[in-house]
Amino acid sequence: MKTLGLVVNPVAGMGGAVGLKGTDGEATLAKAVSLGATPLAPARAELFLSKLGPLRGRIRLLAAAGQMGEYEAQKTRFQCIRIGAVSEKTVAEDTKDAAKMMKDEGVDLLVFCGGDGTAIDLMDSIDTDLPALGVPTGVKMHSAVFGVNLESAARLAQNFLLDGLPLREAEVMDVDEEAFRQGRLSAKLYGYMLVPYTPESVQNVKLASPVTEVEMRNQAAIAIYLIDEILEPDIIYVLGPGTTTRTVTDLLDEKKTLLGVDLLLNKRVTSRDVNEKAILGEIRGKRAKIIVTPIGGQGFIFGRGNQQISSSVVKEVGIENVIVIATKHKLKGLTSLKVDTGDPDLDRELRGHIRVIADYREEHMVRVE
Repeated sequence: MKTLGLVVNPVAGMGGAVGLKGTDGEATLAKAVSLGATPLAPARAELFLSKLGPLRGRIRLLAAAGQMGEYEAQKTRFQCIRIGAVSEKTVAEDTKDAAKMMKDEGVDLLVFCGGDGTAIDLMDSIDTDLPALGVPTGVKMHSAVFGVNLESAARLAQNFLLDGLPLREAEVMDVDEEAFRQGRLSAKLYGYMLVPYTPESVQNVKLASPVTEVEMRNQAAIAIYLIDEILEPDIIYVLGPGTTTRTVTDLLDEKKTLLGVDLLLNKRVTSRDVNEKAILGEIRGKRAKIIVTPIGGQGFIFGRGNQQISSSVVKEVGIENVIVIATKHKLKGLTSLKVDTGDPDLDRELRGHIRVIADYREEHMVRVE
């Protein structure tokens, strides 16, 4: 009988919708709570386990104590063995200790619900000694150790435990949260973990856009096309993060937050670095559109680094009012676009093909998975 280990970071992802770009540290978590953030990881862990229903009774489940996995197992009627002691307030050491104990117990696969910070904590404890897999739950997910979405992670876990899958060494990355909040992306490779792998189910590591004259000219051409022919009066545009979206405001002589979400109306930035609540407050009952650019190397247009543009925001705007822009170089490195809004029904609705503006008056139809 195979053994699955489960570790949940109960506060992972809470900073996303409220615009904090992470939840590392007690002060940031407290601020997230004060802004109305609610836990996301426990619900995602429950949903992940519910999709492993066919494995109930066929595997042994070890779950970190209390809110770090045990409670989620109980709610989904999985018999589990508790690892560690229950703690009301969890810290990184709890994650590390649980992973070490699971390693000693010889689990076949360690699944965690969290983001890049959780991945680093696990890597510190297990290195490449046992396979691990992330259920995407955090704000920052630059690492290549996560399933493309929750459903992909569940399929990978089930197939690996029942039939076996190849393993690969996947990069564990993280960014400096404080620099991130100030609009600077400072990424670092921390190491590697062994991850069950199929090309369509595991996300790639995030790739930065090249700083070349060709790339900048392409970004400028896209921006000029938007300004000349796409932007309409009296419509609120929700601008996602990225250098390509920022080029639009640069050419309008407006300031945009590079790694935040801003609102544009009549070619003027009216609100900067807004969170989900602020966006909904501004657009409700008004005409609005969303402009996003995919994450390089991964292809996500929703669900990675722009959780402020939540499923509620997308549904309020309407999927027909989503505008995707991407340079030719970025598109060349992607086989498809991806979405992970946290709302499975909306994700299914977004699947198909979408127009992507890739140059001045040049658009491509790109598949959304």
